[in-house]
Formats: sequence, C-alpha cells, structure tokens
Amino acid sequence: MERQYKFMVKHVQLWKVAFHSTSPRWIHSSYLAAIAAFYAKEVEAGLMEYKPDIIISVHPLMQHIPLWVLKWQGLQKKVIFVTVITDLNTCHRTWFHPAVNRCYCPSEEVAKRALLDSLEESQIRVFGLPIRPSFCRAVLSKDYLRVELEMDQNLPAVLLMGGGEGMGPVEETAKALGDSLYDEELGKPIGQLIIICGRNKLLASTLEPLEWKIPVKIRGFERQMEKWMGACDCIITKAGPGTIAEALIRGLPIILNDFIPGQEKGNVPYVVDNGAGVFTRSAKETARLVAEWFSTKTDELKKMSENALKLAQPNAVFDIVKDIHELACQRGPLANIPYMLTSSFSSII
Repeated sequence: MERQYKFMVKHVQLWKVAFHSTSPRWIHSSYLAAIAAFYAKEVEAGLMEYKPDIIISVHPLMQHIPLWVLKWQGLQKKVIFVTVITDLNTCHRTWFHPAVNRCYCPSEEVAKRALLDSLEESQIRVFGLPIRPSFCRAVLSKDYLRVELEMDQNLPAVLLMGGGEGMGPVEETAKALGDSLYDEELGKPIGQLIIICGRNKLLASTLEPLEWKIPVKIRGFERQMEKWMGACDCIITKAGPGTIAEALIRGLPIILNDFIPGQEKGNVPYVVDNGAGVFTRSAKETARLVAEWFSTKTDELKKMSENALKLAQPNAVFDIVKDIHELACQRGPLANIPYMLTSSFSSII
C-alpha cells in the first residue's frame, strides 16, 4: 500500500483522481471491503496476539477494517478504538467512521466534516495535530541554537525543505535565494540559507559544489528539526501537515511552494487565510519575498510570526493521550470481556 501511494503522489494527477473518485461512501466502502480480503486476516492475527485494550488509528485506511474485525469478534465493547486525523483541512472520508469511541480532529474545519459524516459531537475532540514532544519542550534561544548549529550569528535565516524525500523545486529555489539574499550594492549577504535535502542524496550532491555568495548549509535527513526550525526566521516547504504544525509551534512564517492534490490542498488556505504565510510556486517570487522580509518588510515577517504562534497547538499530543487515558478509566467492567476467536474473518469475507 505504501509503495502504491508513493508511486501515485509522484504522478499527482493519478493521485488526484484516486482521492476524489473514492470519496463517496458507497465507493470507498466497497473498495475497503475488497482489500479487507488481503489485510483483515493480519489485523485479526495481531488482535489475538497482542490483545490490546486500546487501538489508535493514524491512517485513513485503518478505520473500517479493524472495526469490522472487532465487530465480528464481539470485542467492540472491550477495545477502545480512536482515530487521530493527521490532515489539517481537506481529508478523505475514510478517516470518519461512526463506530469509533473518539475522533481527534486537528482543526474545526475537520470537526465539521466529521459531523457531516455521521459522527456525534460526543465522539469528536479538537486538540490540534499531534507533534513529537521535543517540539513542545522549552525552546533554546535562537542565538544559542545558531552557535550549536554553527550558523552565522548576525544574519536572518531561511529554512528550505522538500520533505523527507527532498521533493519539489528545492534546487531552483535555493539558487534563486542565493542571488536574492546577496546585496550587490553593499557587496554582502542580507541573509543565510539552510537546505534540508532529506533522503535525496542526488539533490545534496548537486547543491554542494555550487559557489554560494551567502552562507549556506546543506543537510540530509534530519532528526532534530526542532533545532533547525528554532534557529531560523522563516520556512519554505510544501504543504505537508506535520511540517506546517511544527513551523507554527516555532512561530515561523511559511512560504508554501507545492501541495499534494486532495489531502494537502486545504492546508494552503489554512495557512494563508490565517495570515501565517503565503503560497507561490515561483522560485523567483519566493526568493523575492524572503529578501523583502529580511530587509524592507521586517514588520510583515514579525506579524506573520505572531499569527503562526496564534495557530500553534503545541500540547495536542498530550491532550490526546490524556483523553484516551480518561476513556480507558471509564471503561470499567466491560474490559473483562475475554478475547476469544469466535469466527474466521476470511470466511465471512
């Protein structure tokens, strides 16, 4: 399933068709029933091996199948099943299932969609998008982080990302920034650039030999993004929900330069309409905006940073876990229902 997804998002029109054509309930219910024949036996085996008290789904295709298994095993009253939605606005309808105990929505927009898809208000909680706890802990000062990361102490910094796979117009944007952040009249840089190439080694090897007129750091796959974000003043990225949520927590104005049709499309107005960033696919326009933010429009950069912090929900992951814990405490004697293999899921399919 993962390989199929990666193939389709590289051919975005194919993914766009798949996303929208499977949205109607009668279509995706039939589709999921078909793939259940391949995956339900493994879900059933895992259920019997681990005998969970709680199941937390963080994937749109993993509501219907495990809930079918629980129903046929007579375990719906024993096992708490919750969904944590990881799309900020436009999300596929397979995220929503009326049999869940809780549906954790990252925004009010998603909560409204859940209500339209037959969930009750009592099932829905809006806590924000869960982000790794390291983003929520006390943040070191920007000056300290720049010393640790060996960055220039006196120049504002822009963080350029292409996700974990280093996708999108990273090379073109980096070159444009290299030009725009160098003041020809003064003969010196007005900013510095951090490029995160992810797993894209070809991208890194292409950028490293270039002669830069500004301070540039080229990095591969990073596991301490909270530090790099904390050391920078704005970010350029595609509209991935995790990166957006992390940037908001760090108060970074966001330039969105791309999105995956379907689930990421709604992330653009979520950022832009709330005044936390802008959207442009033009590398030259992106470079021009950053140069202005670092020189003549510093007030605009500051205002967007304030708006980003207003949108941020750094405690979402803790609020979700606390609520799941409270659900578990309320379950009481129903949890004493034994795990017993009552029937074969495959024979039902």
